[in-house]
Amino acid sequence: MNKQICFGIDLGGTKIELLALDEHSNERFRKRIATPRGDYQATLTAIVSLVEQAEHTLGAQGHVGIGTPGVVSQLTGSMKNCNSVWLNHQPLRTDLENRLQRPVKLANDANCFALSEATDGGGQGASVVFGVILGTGVGAGLVVNRSIINGANGIAGEWGHNPLPWPEYHELPGPECYCGRSGCVETWLSGPGLVNDYLREMSVSCKPGGGIKLSAQAVIKLAEKGDKLAVDRLNRYVNRLARGLAQVINIVDPDVIVLGGGLSNCDYLYTAVPQRWLQYVFSDAVKTRLVAPKHGDSSGVRGAAWLAATINADDPGIA
Repeated sequence: MNKQICFGIDLGGTKIELLALDEHSNERFRKRIATPRGDYQATLTAIVSLVEQAEHTLGAQGHVGIGTPGVVSQLTGSMKNCNSVWLNHQPLRTDLENRLQRPVKLANDANCFALSEATDGGGQGASVVFGVILGTGVGAGLVVNRSIINGANGIAGEWGHNPLPWPEYHELPGPECYCGRSGCVETWLSGPGLVNDYLREMSVSCKPGGGIKLSAQAVIKLAEKGDKLAVDRLNRYVNRLARGLAQVINIVDPDVIVLGGGLSNCDYLYTAVPQRWLQYVFSDAVKTRLVAPKHGDSSGVRGAAWLAATINADDPGIA
């Protein structure tokens, strides 16, 4: 086993990406393929194939770290809480270790994002980094001194499935969430959450295949052009994000919060949100910095590679 090569794999709902880094953090190989949605065995085969292609190209084996859309149950060792539902209740780590014939380390994809940005990204040098993904869903990870905090139940950082704090009357009970509850942070602060809020005023459904098809980026562009409704909804989004992150600051008090996902490309958030969270944080001053990701949409796969770098003989495989 060549310990100088680390393979990071980002296992997403629509794509699987592999990145190989050497001991100097130089990129040696990268490839992205479509995820075999709904097919667990095909997903295993796709991951193994990517690793084999990378090893053939590089002429070396390496450690493997994987960012997943859920977490490993500490009770069963199988996956849980995956929005890529075909992974739930499956022994993903064990199956991959058997097929790759080596240890494999798994972590939630938001944890990998946070680890990447805490190591050599937007949160570099900070002791406590909270990494937030604002995309199709909402996830988060907590890193302290460049180590992922997993928690007693393996759910540390599951910010997206808490209720939106300090709700206003028109926000109750909130949109239904796939987790079975209503009003979760994810239902308000994901990309579809912003779009639905924009379209709700026009009483148009944003369900796939029905109504108007619109992206969060399109709503932001409309706001930048002065569209009154888009400006109003973006500012409501800013207020909700400020409330959500203020609650994080009140509990965790991180040095840095790094935003990721498609909505992290909205520059307005980095000035407007800290101005709004002041009224919700239980302090006379807020030193927490809100920053953009240094590595963009590559941060998750980079974090998985950093995860692979921590593998040792006694490693339980879960971070």
